[in-house]
Amino acid sequence: MKTATLRSDIEAALAGRVTAPFTYRGGKIIETVSSGIAEIDSLAGGLPRGSLTEICGPPCSGRTGVLLAALASRTVEAEACALVDGRDSFDPHAAEAAGVRLKNLLWVRCRSVDQSLRATDLLLQGGGFGLIAMDLSDLPAETVRSVPLNTWFRFRRTVEDTSTILLLIAQESNAKTCASLVLGLGMDSARWSGVQEAAGLQRHTPACLLDGFQVHLEILRSRMKPVTEISAHHHSFTRAFEDASSFRHDWDAIFEAKTMWGFSSSPPPSEPKTEPKPK
Repeated sequence: MKTATLRSDIEAALAGRVTAPFTYRGGKIIETVSSGIAEIDSLAGGLPRGSLTEICGPPCSGRTGVLLAALASRTVEAEACALVDGRDSFDPHAAEAAGVRLKNLLWVRCRSVDQSLRATDLLLQGGGFGLIAMDLSDLPAETVRSVPLNTWFRFRRTVEDTSTILLLIAQESNAKTCASLVLGLGMDSARWSGVQEAAGLQRHTPACLLDGFQVHLEILRSRMKPVTEISAHHHSFTRAFEDASSFRHDWDAIFEAKTMWGFSSSPPPSEPKTEPKPK
């Protein structure tokens, strides 16, 4: 009897501010949009609106490529987006080359995790953004790890019932259960042009250039309906995926060196031919 009375009092006090505080919210329909990468959309279902999505991975695992693809996907739809740059490392030229429309992007340049958290809080409270991305990947992992869990919980509750996508980029998963979708990235190997194989060994020529990366993606957590099957357009395979499964794929269009870092991925020039000297 006391529990029912207490619940009634709380619901009456929160009426008009919080919708059904004692109702389980995980069963609601979540609207998703494209992440800009077909393989992620096929596996994870896209980026959920009104939710916190976390993308984590070590350096050179494709975090920046996923971030730029997501920003490009939203800004090309004329949505206002915000990037909270935790270490002031954003490259506008690389972003524009990746398809990001900078006129629709607010770049918040920060120097610490505290500045990043305060800026994100203000942006969420202000509203009006289709996507707010927190790039904390260049900050020390132990620094981001020290952020209290109630901070991520507050961000999750603030973004709920809105059309905003809150995207967190870091070296490891920190939001935990506060995130509706957690994706883990990792790099398997790098490809180099101009590599010659002899006797089973690879030999790098002087004209060896970076040609791309091979990465893998893993769903660490998802509150959305799991995708049971995926067919990658670059590979002729189809396999089943569970909630915590992974796949490996060669994302040439995303991590192509000439697009992301300005390197050339063209074949190495042939060695000049030398004419024999006349006797």
